[in-house]
Amino acid sequence: MYKLLKKDGNAKRGEFHTAHGVIQTPVFMNVGTAAAIKGAVAAEDLKEIKTQVELSNTYHLHIRPGDKIVKQMGGLHRFMNWDRPILTDSGGFQVFSLASLRKIREEGVYFNSHIDGRKIFMGPEQSMQIQSNLASTIAMAFDECPPYPAAREYMQNSVDRTTRWLERCKTELKRLNGLKDTINKEQMLFGINQGGTFKDIRIEHAKKISELELDGYALGGLAVGESHEEMYYIIEETVPHLPIEKPTYLMGVGTPANILEAVERGVDFFDCVYPSRNGRHGHVYTNQGKRNLFNAKYETDDKPIEEGCMCPACRNHSRAYIRHLLKAKEMLGMRLCVLHNLYFYNTMMEEIRNAIDNESYSQYKKAKLEGMKQTMEK
Repeated sequence: MYKLLKKDGNAKRGEFHTAHGVIQTPVFMNVGTAAAIKGAVAAEDLKEIKTQVELSNTYHLHIRPGDKIVKQMGGLHRFMNWDRPILTDSGGFQVFSLASLRKIREEGVYFNSHIDGRKIFMGPEQSMQIQSNLASTIAMAFDECPPYPAAREYMQNSVDRTTRWLERCKTELKRLNGLKDTINKEQMLFGINQGGTFKDIRIEHAKKISELELDGYALGGLAVGESHEEMYYIIEETVPHLPIEKPTYLMGVGTPANILEAVERGVDFFDCVYPSRNGRHGHVYTNQGKRNLFNAKYETDDKPIEEGCMCPACRNHSRAYIRHLLKAKEMLGMRLCVLHNLYFYNTMMEEIRNAIDNESYSQYKKAKLEGMKQTMEK
């Protein structure tokens, strides 16, 4: 259940009550594709860096170790030793981005595994069954992720199919939640709004899926090649047609600036691989911009990544030491950068929530963006 606590302009401050605890929103979900954050980060680390929600991937966990094995091990929470909320995405995006020789039919998608080439079928019912086996807190509906750019006719047909698939997801999850051996009988379902950059298709789709009274609603198919301005415009036009009393999730977005802009337009949930991926390459986020720790100027720099930061990396190590680890290809270097970046994101979300509480979000956003432009490095 979502409780809207405060509004500051269109920015929303809420609480989302789930079977695995209360999520304070706006929230950034930390991406652990295969039930772990890449960069040697364990579930116990996540609590130290203020993670509220961990996100895992249905497709990848279905491929290995197999969702039936995860169920046998007591579900994803027990498997990875994480007792807070987990969101699983439906596998749709991976099916459309990774799988080769894909065939889309009304019943679902036939494709080959990107790992061993074996033939797999996934449709709405299969996606719900896999996510039920994983026993995540929130399951995402199975949708088609249309290519960008796509012709209008293709987009309309794709969105119509996604609506039909969503109805099937809802029916199947209700059935699964009623079964005796289901681990999480309170698993929630979020529907996904699609439509590319066609404003009218997006709005019409938002209205249609809102009638299904789901637990939450996501905007999919953005940050796939369109400009930031186009993305912000679509968010601005679409969000008002989704229920204000339910959480809105912008999938796969993004940079700190993207998040700040989307919060201002009414978005509650975010996820992105940027902080962990960039961290593994020595790129770290600070309030003065992004730093590349491979740069020679950090070779004898005894300061932490960011002065005043309370993450495990900044409390204990210098830029010089972390740079040395990265150059020596020591895994600890990657781990420390990933921990710092996720802490930076999670702390930023905390600041965002405080700013909305204090009705000072626009001032906070302006100051944060200006600060991060100071020493932006490539």
